[in-house]
Amino acid sequence: MNRISAHQLGLAGGVCTLIGIGMARFAYTPLIPALVEAGWFSPHDAAYLGAINLLGYLIGAATAHRATLIFGVRAVLGACLAITVISFYACALDAGVYWYGFWRLACGITGAMLVVVGAPAALSRVSIAERAGTSARVFTGIGLGVMASGTLVPWLADIGVAATWIALALVATALSAWAWFAVLRDLPPLPATDSRNGASTRLPWLALWLVIGAYGLDAIGFVPHTLFWVDYIARELGQGLGTGSGYWVVFGVGAMCGPIVAGMLAARVNFRPALAIALTIKTAAVSLPLISSHYLSLGLSSFLVGLLVPATVTLTSGSVASLSTPERQQQLWGWATLAFALAQAASAYGMSWGYEQFGSYRPLFVIAVIALAAAAASAVGGAVRRVP
Repeated sequence: MNRISAHQLGLAGGVCTLIGIGMARFAYTPLIPALVEAGWFSPHDAAYLGAINLLGYLIGAATAHRATLIFGVRAVLGACLAITVISFYACALDAGVYWYGFWRLACGITGAMLVVVGAPAALSRVSIAERAGTSARVFTGIGLGVMASGTLVPWLADIGVAATWIALALVATALSAWAWFAVLRDLPPLPATDSRNGASTRLPWLALWLVIGAYGLDAIGFVPHTLFWVDYIARELGQGLGTGSGYWVVFGVGAMCGPIVAGMLAARVNFRPALAIALTIKTAAVSLPLISSHYLSLGLSSFLVGLLVPATVTLTSGSVASLSTPERQQQLWGWATLAFALAQAASAYGMSWGYEQFGSYRPLFVIAVIALAAAAASAVGGAVRRVP
């Protein structure tokens, strides 16, 4: 077997995040108006189908590590890639809400598993010096998905819902085939650890929990921008849907840059200090709409939060990798992903209820800023904590 390079591992991990999150989750949101206009679903049903995908993500995050213990990493990645791709083909059929619900739930589960298993599969098999660059490649998939959701998917939706899903499925088929046959089916074993020094048992738990706590709080802080940003600009600020969608494209441009910037920052200052810096900047970026509704303020907020959504994932994953041994990395990253998923689900529903009570999105941005400030403080604690 030829040696698989860090570059190849990073690209294969990037395919996992692109298909599992970038396409399976983010591509659905801009399709909701097209699904309703085509008469496939009512607005209520379309929203329900988005929520059930989030439920699937929770299930996948909670069960991914156990699945690999039973079936192995390669089998889980291969099966999840296949099921996610099949779900795209299945969603091209107007077969009713239960059919769609099943496949949206299924790709939510497999999408989470691709992130929980795919990222550590790449990062735990490269040297410490190669982790920053590999991590950037792995999580570029999320940025690509956000970018495509704001540009290509709406354009495809004008052609038709079925055509959009078929196009996504064909792209996902080609990428999955490359990732499997070029890298994942011959995934090398984990590097051996030196059991003589107890490295596998003496983990810096306080630093790990501070990093995981920061990641969970970040999930609360990013909800207003990822769920309500376009509607806030379009209706509450009265600038119209076209303008709101334009700011979402800016958000997507930022998301494309996020993993690359995160990798460069981590290479310079290491992952944990970089995470603290990123969350501090993110706190300021989310507070910008509270300060001003000028187009420069909204544009900068769009770009920075878009950049820092995948950047935070990249830096958290790298921080967990730097604090754990290779054989524990997947489990600990799974815990972090589960914390994020739980906080994201609770805050999404809670903020939706809050909007009904307040009649304004502005209080939600205040909540997000408070959560992000706490996340930054937790990340600082994790960064300054000395580890063995």
